[in-house]
Amino acid sequence: WIYSKWAKDFDDMTDLSQDLREKLKASATVGMLGLAHLQVSRDDTRKYLFQLPDGKIVESVLMAFQDRPSLTACVSSQVGCAVGCTFCATGYLGFKRNLTSNEIVDQIMTIQRESGRRVGNVVYMGQGEPLLNTDEVVASVKKLINTVGIGARHITVSTSGIVPGIKQLTRENLPITLALSLHAPDTETREEIVPITKRYPIHEVMEAMADYAETTGRRVTIEYVLLKDVTDHPEQAAQLAELVRDLHCNINLIPFNPTMNPNGVMLYDRPTR
Repeated sequence: WIYSKWAKDFDDMTDLSQDLREKLKASATVGMLGLAHLQVSRDDTRKYLFQLPDGKIVESVLMAFQDRPSLTACVSSQVGCAVGCTFCATGYLGFKRNLTSNEIVDQIMTIQRESGRRVGNVVYMGQGEPLLNTDEVVASVKKLINTVGIGARHITVSTSGIVPGIKQLTRENLPITLALSLHAPDTETREEIVPITKRYPIHEVMEAMADYAETTGRRVTIEYVLLKDVTDHPEQAAQLAELVRDLHCNINLIPFNPTMNPNGVMLYDRPTR
């Protein structure tokens, strides 16, 4: 009833006896996130602001694509984020807390109930760094596969390069896609825009990604945001090609979506086509 029919409460479960439903209501709840705000774009992308049981809020997004029938949900793994990438609005929030595996799964379930549509793909690319909350993220992935019924090959976990988390995910050997938010192929530039590079150098991150690809047999994804005159130079494209030469991967180029820092300053610009 909960995972196949998206029941909101025990009263929906009409093939259970009234007595059993009353006992269930007295001892358990069906996980539901509060909908604080919903925005729907012209292409039917739906952006959700969910309120958690403790009042904190996170974002999720339901995306539809013209070239594929299945829907993709982008979910958060933390409230805020501690990584602090300089181009990321979530990084300006700072870190509040980790989400539980149930709160991650409940984003998917609440999206399905609100939209009336089944989610076929899940990407952990919302608020937070998933691999700073690896135990709960892995637990939620297993629930999505075994209980919600979303195939492992339709799940992507994105990281800014948390080497211990990548290694833990490698040990789990789940047939999911791992995406690396690389954003710059050289240490100097990456340290500027992804400060955690100082803790986990590029060569260590790339070694961990290569080990993941080899162990799982899964092609990884390299996410690369294009910041005008910062990460979009032709020589950086050549450096990127050299860096991933022996890595079984896709490269996803992302033009920067302008956002202001807390002081109202736009640090970067979007490049031209």
